[in-house]
Amino acid sequence: MEMKKSFRATVCVAALMVSSASVSFAADEVNIYSYRQPFLIEPLLEAFTKETGIRTNLIFANKGLETRIKAEGEYSPADLLLSTDVGRLQAAAQQGIAQPVVSDTLKANIPAHFRDGDNQWFGLTSRARVVYASKERVEQDSITYEELSDPKWQGRICTRSGQHDYTIGLIASMIVHHGAEETKTWLEGVKANLARRPTGNDRAQVKAVYAGECDIALGNTYYMGKMQTNDKEPEQKQWAESVRILFPNSDGRGTHVNISGMLLTKHAPNRESAVKLMEFLSSEEAQQIYAEGNFEYPVKEGVQPSELVMSWGSFTPDSVELSKIADARKEASELVDIVDFDAGAN
Repeated sequence: MEMKKSFRATVCVAALMVSSASVSFAADEVNIYSYRQPFLIEPLLEAFTKETGIRTNLIFANKGLETRIKAEGEYSPADLLLSTDVGRLQAAAQQGIAQPVVSDTLKANIPAHFRDGDNQWFGLTSRARVVYASKERVEQDSITYEELSDPKWQGRICTRSGQHDYTIGLIASMIVHHGAEETKTWLEGVKANLARRPTGNDRAQVKAVYAGECDIALGNTYYMGKMQTNDKEPEQKQWAESVRILFPNSDGRGTHVNISGMLLTKHAPNRESAVKLMEFLSSEEAQQIYAEGNFEYPVKEGVQPSELVMSWGSFTPDSVELSKIADARKEASELVDIVDFDAGAN
């Protein structure tokens, strides 16, 4: 117990964001390490506590949570890890910091392609990697990822860094569908079509389209919702109004999607309560909260996205197993370096 107390002090010194005074080990609480920002998941945690009486404690960080859990070992206070990317979930499982959860509830609520075959991680929401197209300068109403390497887009594409998780996920999906060599050729073509060096987040790409720096940009769907409802920075509403969403390959193999998700840690001190939270997060109630508050797509069948999200149009998601995409991420990252993607077009 002394080692556990020492860890709590270390957390405070590290100045991580914690939603309660300390990390607890009581059976009626759940300790969460999260890459998801607190404001996105606190409404869900509050609903869970109201329904079950089980308290939640949250630690948020941008990186390093898997390493922290592994270093803490059997003394880790973490029960759950919440992540924003399937690659991180898969990597965490491969590092040996997860344990399988066999739950009829999770199996019923989460489709097979949104969960690990060995029950070590589970998806909670999905988001599509789409093209934001200028309403003024792009006439076509459909597109494919393969088309992004077409010379007709030379000097017209904006995107964030090739080494960002979201970009790596898309490139990995191309490897799964087309193989590494063809994907390398494709990535070289996309690089040649860049309007500027890859920089900024997804919203910055839409801003660049608005400013006329490029005509199309890659981004996740939920950023449209964030911009359209941003009253604190109303200029983002103007950025959003300047573009429309195109769902690549929706008429064919499907649009690439990624997930936010969760896993139960190997040494979870509050396992029973943690599994209850996992099951709650997959429930219709929680999935509806996700849909209305985060502009994401629920993974539970039958739960509809919010009206705003539905206004962007329907699409066919790529049904390839996310674990295959996660396994191809290392090779995708290597291709980004090989073609020197982040240097931009010559």
